Amino acid sequence: MPVNSSQITAVILAGGRGRRMGNKDKGLLELNGRPLIKHVLALIAPQVEAVMINANRNLDRYAGFGYPVVRDDLEDFQGPLAGFAAAMADATTPYIITMPCDGPLLPAGYVQTMIDALENEGAELAVAHNGERLQPVHALLPCSLRPSLLDYLEKGDRKIDLWYQTRRMAVADFSHCPEAFHNINTPDDRDRLLRGSGHPG
Repeated sequence: MPVNSSQITAVILAGGRGRRMGNKDKGLLELNGRPLIKHVLALIAPQVEAVMINANRNLDRYAGFGYPVVRDDLEDFQGPLAGFAAAMADATTPYIITMPCDGPLLPAGYVQTMIDALENEGAELAVAHNGERLQPVHALLPCSLRPSLLDYLEKGDRKIDLWYQTRRMAVADFSHCPEAFHNINTPDDRDRLLRGSGHPG
């Protein structure tokens, strides 16, 4: 059965420690007067049926954006796979699509490109590729893979690419817009984006 956007919950990953940003909560840092996560919300919300925020601190502030907030089941910031697992448990749709809170240049056709890759390759999940390398936190995943993911996490594994290698993975080609995957990890990254010609308003 074909996948469509009504079957997908967007999960914005805001549960990291933000080490390279001085342990600040990156989703709440401002870019052009708005928190980073608001830039991402504006781009992804029109593309999907539902939106969820994965966060591990400042939960009330994230809830203030008007979407459900889910925190990791695992303690101590265990990485994006922990966020995937928590979102899969709470989503009311059969699929989730993920993106980081610090990537404010997400392309308008993000969801459909991921769906097309998944269906064209007959795969279980799809992961974005910017023309140079895989972008592993940009993924379209069926919630039915949660048991496999939990098994992987219970073994102590955290490397996202290695879990993908255990599944049938499609690669979604975004080589036409590699800038869409520029994220803000450090203060210098934010300054560069503000100086650039394509920064969000």
